[in-house]
Amino acid sequence: MISNTILELLHQYGYLIFYFAFSLGPFGIPIPNEITIISGAILSHTGVINAWITYFCILSGLLTAITIAYSAGKFFGPKIKLRFQHNKHFIKAEQILNKRGNWAMSFGLFIPLVRYVLPIVIGLNGLPFRKFALISYSSALLWTIIYFTIGIYFGYPFLTILHHIKF
Repeated sequence: MISNTILELLHQYGYLIFYFAFSLGPFGIPIPNEITIISGAILSHTGVINAWITYFCILSGLLTAITIAYSAGKFFGPKIKLRFQHNKHFIKAEQILNKRGNWAMSFGLFIPLVRYVLPIVIGLNGLPFRKFALISYSSALLWTIIYFTIGIYFGYPFLTILHHIKF
């Protein structure tokens, strides 16, 4: 089961496994954030690990990842923009960001993969860091609270169902 894998990683690396799972997500580490946060919440709720430390590591990992993505977009913007300026997905992301602005930043964190790509596009478009931080960090806080709470109250049945599904 997924929780057993997380327990093994916890024994080897400590609580930092949650931080690394979230902060390295955009760099090709194939660990689904939703499953990781729900598993962490289940283990916290059962008393196996400390809920506050787990949550802090998850939130700080996500904040690190989106900040690095924003910074990459901000500092390497012209090179990235030239390379992707004709890519239909990039063009669509820019159009949505320009049209929906703050709402796109807020809700983008709730969509897998988008939560890591959107900050790059935001940085590319030159949005000031203060505005990015205010909106994105608030959304990250809300996202992590929602999923951690779901994990505490509904996580075990969810993971049990996933365990029985044969892919």
